[in-house]
Amino acid sequence: MKHVLFAAALALSPVAAIADGHAKADAYKLDASHSQIVFSYNHLGFSTTYGMFSGFEGDITWDKASPENSTVAVSMPVSSMFTGWEQRTAHFLSPDFFAAADEDLVTFTSTGIEITGDDTALITGDLTMNDVTKSVVLDAKLNAEGTHPMAKKDWAGFDATVTLLRSDFNVGAFAPFVSDEVSVMISVEAMKADEDAS
Repeated sequence: MKHVLFAAALALSPVAAIADGHAKADAYKLDASHSQIVFSYNHLGFSTTYGMFSGFEGDITWDKASPENSTVAVSMPVSSMFTGWEQRTAHFLSPDFFAAADEDLVTFTSTGIEITGDDTALITGDLTMNDVTKSVVLDAKLNAEGTHPMAKKDWAGFDATVTLLRSDFNVGAFAPFVSDEVSVMISVEAMKADEDAS
């Protein structure tokens, strides 16, 4: 649910790109059709249950010269949650958990990036969910960066993970029987924004 997401991973392109002296930061937009967040939790010790969020939007500023200065801001509607079981989804959106209205959002805004390897980074940011804001750290990895073979424009894809305590966001009903700890896997694609985009 965190949203989470991760400009730094984009910034982890080959060292040559960082060393080429370009000072201008590039704007990227998330590709909502190929971006998703999958969460999982333990249900009563009997199973691992999964859900996902999709249809979210995000803006990334990628500073190739100083990747630690890159930024990311992402938002998604709580109502985009999908669990594969209609009654479960309805329960998660009920007052027991989110009490979500259609306009309610989960947002993530980066506050710092630590480069940890050639294609990895830790991205710290403010996650707001259920009207609660907490600082979280995404463990991010760049999957690929280059020209999209069909779109013919600069593209990047990356994964990230984070573990959350749902009780931190006031959605801790039925813990600890249903685990408080939620594992989150994020996979996104982002495209370079058009030069004339406002």
